[in-house]
Amino acid sequence: MNFGTTEILLIVAVLFLLFGATRLPQLAKSLGQSRKAFREGLREAEEDEKTEKSRLSSGVAAPQITSMSDEELAAEMRRRAEAKQS
Repeated sequence: MNFGTTEILLIVAVLFLLFGATRLPQLAKSLGQSRKAFREGLREAEEDEKTEKSRLSSGVAAPQITSMSDEELAAEMRRRAEAKQS
């Protein structure tokens, strides 16, 4: 979409009529801050995605859960409690 000089001047004139000369700079400032925050959010999301991909591809194995019987679990808990007290 290509705007010419006449179209741009018409848009600026309508903006002046709608918002006034004092509100227009505030509007432009808030629009710029919103755009900056949006770009920052996109950048952070890309960095998080890269970090997650590198973490997953690094080959670090996830901790494995072993199946223990209730008796084995109770014995292990007693052993650790005794070791902690010693």
